Amino acid sequence: QVQLVESGGGLVQAGGSLRLSCAASGSISGINAMGWYRQGPGNQRELVATITTGGDTNYRDSVKGRFTISRDNAKNTVYLQMNSLKPEDTAVYYCNVQISPTIYWGKGTLVTVSS
Repeated sequence: QVQLVESGGGLVQAGGSLRLSCAASGSISGINAMGWYRQGPGNQRELVATITTGGDTNYRDSVKGRFTISRDNAKNTVYLQMNSLKPEDTAVYYCNVQISPTIYWGKGTLVTVSS
């Protein structure tokens, strides 16, 4: 059993910053990729950023240069630093952890960016 606990969401004005965290606990031997997805109002869930065990990262185009994903393997934690936030970044952000062959999801944390 794997538990993912997200934190760091909230309300911020456009141009502001937030840092999301997701800590994994339980049977977490052998974590592979970790990542963040989001689902805005009326939208499908979409990839925001991923990071491999080795530190290789991947971002959706709309967040490149503004968001930074990182991980602490010793703490089994993945972070998402979000800068220069825009109203279109408003969404529920979900943590995603791959422990082959299973993918685990957090319950989500709400990020609201006001204009």
